[in-house]
Amino acid sequence: MAEKHGNLSIDSDNLFPIIKKWLYSDHDIFYRELISNGCDAITKLKKLDMMGEYSLPADYKGKIQVIVNPEEKTIKIIDNGLGMTADEVEEYISRIAFSGATDFIEKYKDKSNDDQIIGHFGLGFYSAFMVADEVTIDTLSYKEGATPVHWSCDGGTEYDMEDGDMDDVGTEITLYLNEDCLEFANEYRAREVIEKYCSFMPTEIYLSKENAPEEYETIDRADKRDTDVVVEEIHEDAKYEEKENENGEKEQVEVSPAKDQLKIVKRPVPLNDTTPLWTKSPNECTDEDYKDFYRKVFLDYKEPLFWIHLNMDYPFNLKGILYFPKINTEYDSIEGTIKLYNNQVFIADNIKEVIPEFLMLLKGVIDCPDLPLNVSRSALQNDGFVKKISEYITKKVADKLIGLCKTEKESYEKYWDDISPFIKFGCLKDEKFCDKMNDYILFKDINDKYQTLPELLAPVEDENKDAKADETKTDESKSDDTNADEKEPEKETVYYVTDVNQQGQYIKMFKEQGMNAVILDHNIDTSFITQLEQRNDHYKFMRIDSDLTESLKDDSDADLTEATNTLSEVFKKALNNDKLTVKVENLKNADVASVLTLSEQGRRMQDMMKMYAMGGMGGMDPNMFAADQTLTLNANNELVKYILDNKDSEHVPMFAEQLYDLAMLSNQPLSVDQMTKFVKRSNDIMLLLTK
Repeated sequence: MAEKHGNLSIDSDNLFPIIKKWLYSDHDIFYRELISNGCDAITKLKKLDMMGEYSLPADYKGKIQVIVNPEEKTIKIIDNGLGMTADEVEEYISRIAFSGATDFIEKYKDKSNDDQIIGHFGLGFYSAFMVADEVTIDTLSYKEGATPVHWSCDGGTEYDMEDGDMDDVGTEITLYLNEDCLEFANEYRAREVIEKYCSFMPTEIYLSKENAPEEYETIDRADKRDTDVVVEEIHEDAKYEEKENENGEKEQVEVSPAKDQLKIVKRPVPLNDTTPLWTKSPNECTDEDYKDFYRKVFLDYKEPLFWIHLNMDYPFNLKGILYFPKINTEYDSIEGTIKLYNNQVFIADNIKEVIPEFLMLLKGVIDCPDLPLNVSRSALQNDGFVKKISEYITKKVADKLIGLCKTEKESYEKYWDDISPFIKFGCLKDEKFCDKMNDYILFKDINDKYQTLPELLAPVEDENKDAKADETKTDESKSDDTNADEKEPEKETVYYVTDVNQQGQYIKMFKEQGMNAVILDHNIDTSFITQLEQRNDHYKFMRIDSDLTESLKDDSDADLTEATNTLSEVFKKALNNDKLTVKVENLKNADVASVLTLSEQGRRMQDMMKMYAMGGMGGMDPNMFAADQTLTLNANNELVKYILDNKDSEHVPMFAEQLYDLAMLSNQPLSVDQMTKFVKRSNDIMLLLTK
């Protein structure tokens, strides 16, 4: 076969059905595309007026009208923008994917900015054919002497174009719906879709039903506008009631003044807010404005905790508001909604390329006209640029939180319990966010006081600093080898509690000795503290029941070796557990008989295995990495002394089991079998007291 070079052939008969069916994933999106085109046409006309290339009428007001007619199965979308000539219809409509917005921007790039030009692709119009068997366009250009144009297409690759009969500048698109899409001619369905996609478009949008009966409203005469259509003048006389005055005499008192009112044709109300809150400067917005906007957009009547108003012009244009909602983590789904807009046109919820994953827990709106959207506007291109947007949003959130911690610590503490899961999740997911927030993460301690890690470690660090200062006063003649042999300083320990009630005994012992611990009782905390330890090498976290610190023991030098051996044998035999480690210590609190401690590393591994098992990782035994248990018995406790002195008593095994279970109860819940035995044993011990 001879070598051949040629061009790929694209058959429009095959291409057009694909565009109609697959261009957009949601068929209702045609409303967004056609209304966006109308907004563009109005914006362009206003810009031409500003540049002196056209003079708008003094009373001009740009608007989009959507008229549904369920009987005729049609939808009309009408704008009073710049319209099109026959040549422009040929160029922008009949030639698929030639964007009028792109052409307009190119032509006027030196005279105007393109901030409010929405469309960039030229394919939006064809979304109409996803729902319509036939589409017609009637349009009249703003250009002097222009002839109105009528264009029609029945969904194939052929169209008809002729002179039209339109009198006003603008464009009217009529969709003749197919049988599968008649729902979109229903007034309530149309309202739902338009409010979904177009709630904040920059041009007022009005919806009406063809041939609907006239509606009326009553206004005060003083409130009449030039555009009002008066149906009836209403005069209401003043109303009086007989009342008793201070002298006990009855007199007629006016309770309602005379009114002059007008019955008028009901004023049309736009479906959208053309100047949403995020387009305004933060100093123009009150707290109530932010709360009202939150309620309106997210239909959430629980007040948000606080919010961040994003407003950036360089190096890219981005505006928005992020709300921190109040979440009941026990009942609420910790899942937010970030609505993404492009020039006030709704694109989608929670687009992961723009919104960092951890911010998905928030609620908010972000409008970025510079977004590199694909043709359907539902996905993004240009990863590098989008990543910068994502990083900026993360930085602004961190800056707001840090500012709160520094300047409004009391408010920050008040919000902390609600926002801590979000911040911890953010630290796990985003290194830069974690770096910024590291010293502004709050920890609630067992005294209900909130502190940052630097505040928690400050007293310890100050003592270390003094110790290090003493160490530096050494002979300068020390060899380098000696310095090399110096040990690294030990990590400071931050004790924590995962269940205030369960670990109450340990908390009581800590408080008695003036010691502190922080409360970490959220599911995310195990992963969070592990990450903190990896990123900060000068401290470590240990659960309050992972070890008994020297501070809880008295200074007695008594040799407890023999007692340890004796009691170890007694308890291992009674519990039938040769692997149990038993220690005997002189604890300061004589009321505490027994304490169970679990190694921190083993317990964390066990917690992780449980999480994996909950996540559906079958075949994994959570007890595979059971934490090493140590039962510490208090030599200062009378019951422990009794067991030591009466190791051969018939009741000692029962006492040993009871002490073990009591220690276990202060550490974790007993199993069903253990609890059954514990209750029976408790009854048996009480029976002994009755004899």
